[in-house]
Amino acid sequence: MSRRAGRESALKALFQIDVGKCDRDLSLENTIAADGLSPAAASYCRQLVQGVLENRESIDELISSKAIDWKLDRMANVDRNILRIAVFESMYERLVPVGVAINEAVELAKVYGDEESSKFVNGVLGAIARSQVGEKL
Repeated sequence: MSRRAGRESALKALFQIDVGKCDRDLSLENTIAADGLSPAAASYCRQLVQGVLENRESIDELISSKAIDWKLDRMANVDRNILRIAVFESMYERLVPVGVAINEAVELAKVYGDEESSKFVNGVLGAIARSQVGEKL
């Protein structure tokens, strides 16, 4: 459960950073405190936010290449950051298996996105996963 909580808080922090142009560290620590995360969940949240931000350019390129007819800046902020977390988590750091990352991303999209978000997130992540089949996932 701590990874799920960390993932959810990472989404909130990335949303604040992306939309509000808030300070990374301040947004991260305020979100962790507000959500009352356990030390393990807080650590995972920090790892996700730092990793997404450090690799954002290449993560965004990968997402853009598979989000047919969707420009990254036109995507809903929530969807964009859910995708970023899932790509980092499963394909950059390999913190969780690809299938788990996709499932967790879809669940976040159901809670925080609109009625189409979960399908969109699932489709983009599925396309990314299929494109990586030749590579070690």
